[in-house]
Amino acid sequence: MASNVAVGANARRRVGALIGGFARSRELTLAVVLVALATLVAARAPNFLASTNVVSVTALAAIIAIAAVGEALVIITKNIDLSVESTIGLVAFVVAEVLKQHNLPIPAAWAIGIGLGLALGMANGVVIAIFRVPSIVATLGTLSIYRGLTYWVANGHEINSNDLPAGYTDAASRSILGFRIGDFQFPGVPIFVVLAVFVVIVAALALRYTVPGRQLYAVGSNAEAAATIGIRSQSTVFLAFSLCGMLAGVAGVLWGMEFGQLYASSGTGQSLAIIAAVVVGGVSISGGSGTVIGAAIGALFLGLINNALTVLLLPQEWLQMIYGAVILFAVSTDALIQLRSQRAKARSRIR
Repeated sequence: MASNVAVGANARRRVGALIGGFARSRELTLAVVLVALATLVAARAPNFLASTNVVSVTALAAIIAIAAVGEALVIITKNIDLSVESTIGLVAFVVAEVLKQHNLPIPAAWAIGIGLGLALGMANGVVIAIFRVPSIVATLGTLSIYRGLTYWVANGHEINSNDLPAGYTDAASRSILGFRIGDFQFPGVPIFVVLAVFVVIVAALALRYTVPGRQLYAVGSNAEAAATIGIRSQSTVFLAFSLCGMLAGVAGVLWGMEFGQLYASSGTGQSLAIIAAVVVGGVSISGGSGTVIGAAIGALFLGLINNALTVLLLPQEWLQMIYGAVILFAVSTDALIQLRSQRAKARSRIR
């Protein structure tokens, strides 16, 4: 009898530990919610699972995910980059303008765009890391500066797909690894998704296994303590903003390929979506914790919500409210987790 009670108690503890671990894994929880939401939307709107719609949703989510990886690096260091949307817009327009003038081959135009994103990120890094300007103030300023540069480059003009090389925008809808078995046809994986997965894997491995990656977490957790063990927080923060700018440059190149029609205002409002993806994916706004995998899943989750509003014929105005609510919920959750952690540490010291 006693052995049965003990076995039952052990089983309950195992189940409790499993549930607790599941709840603590923001990435796993978000993935389950994403699948559940997709199932509900598909039940209400069967065209949601149409191959053309899936490719469209995942391609745009991949662009946001790539930018979110860069934003996650910055937020892990306990900073924030509000200028990322202007970087995306400026890079997209500059690359398209270069291609419109037929001055350079396509790969060279891409390199210019990514290099421009890196330069803009480095500029942010200098202002924040060297001159010690708070990141929210500095990037709010560069948000306007970079957008102003875009209007200056555009000079009142726009670029449409007819101005770009033939077939340039087709890559956004291309897939690989597609196959057909009888009546079943798998449309394949969009190229943009493959690129996003590659970026996420490289960033995740770098954060986990390289010294600079671990230093990002150390600086975000406690910059003073990191300094005592020889970590230069200024260099680390500069690196984070530089990489964020470079990845925003990659996102800008893909943005131009996805939409083709570009204006000086292209990308406006995307900073909110990118930051929301990062925090809902489990990256703490207080710095020092989170993963780029979670940020990428967050981007897919918000992309799914965006598309769900369209296929369910719901007002698109809800999207901005949803983004704001997601950020508030994620930040509140982080604050509660930190409060519980502090109380647990306090009780352990008393004992």
